[in-house]
Amino acid sequence: MLVLTRQPGPELAHAELTFMERDPIDAALALRQHDRYQQALAHVAGASLNLSALPNHADACFVEDALLAFPELFVLTRPGALSRQTEVDSIAEALPADRPVHRLHAPATLDGGDVLCIGRQVYVGLSTRTNADAIAALAALLRPYAYKVHAVRVPGALHLKTAVTAIHPDLVLINPAWVDREAFADYGQVDVPADEPFAGNSLHLAGHWFVQDAHPKTAALLADFGIAPTCLDISEFAKAEAGLTCLSVLIPPPV
Repeated sequence: MLVLTRQPGPELAHAELTFMERDPIDAALALRQHDRYQQALAHVAGASLNLSALPNHADACFVEDALLAFPELFVLTRPGALSRQTEVDSIAEALPADRPVHRLHAPATLDGGDVLCIGRQVYVGLSTRTNADAIAALAALLRPYAYKVHAVRVPGALHLKTAVTAIHPDLVLINPAWVDREAFADYGQVDVPADEPFAGNSLHLAGHWFVQDAHPKTAALLADFGIAPTCLDISEFAKAEAGLTCLSVLIPPPV
């Protein structure tokens, strides 16, 4: 597994916001938090690619939104915020040349934070950043590889994975106030505590689980399922509506 990340730049304080009020971001602290995050994931994955900050791109450290990585192919997205669409070329230049690369085009818009893969089931959020054209285009790209794409409305959060992530192939961590739990009726569900609404965004990597340091109740809940998560502090990125998955792309080996 290869972990792709990008260092934050000083422009992070001007990141796009949709649901939250702007709160001052400490750029130096964000960089330290990102270093710890990157090192924790690289230690588990065994291989990493940490790109330099992209000048004049406040959101570029949220690499998840620019790239979908499958064993069979890469999909370069077309982010829903106009200011972010030029991030994609930089990501494309950094990719390993070990599988085909496809790109979404207008009128499609898609943020990778709206794409949750559970085995061959691919759930894609219809959100303020991802539209139906993108979902149809992604379904066409993945159909030859036997993936099934499901559209899921996201009325309460920036991205689908803000509200729900998989902690096992048959179990999801979910905030049912932000996404319809019926879309995940085929899975067991662990509801996040009401006072930790952003805790639905967890990160699972090679048998290791990560949750935000700000979500201790959720960490305790996972312990009931035999999961001992590592807690990471990303407080400065959370001010930009980001979760743990936003800061990386987990690139599986090619097939």
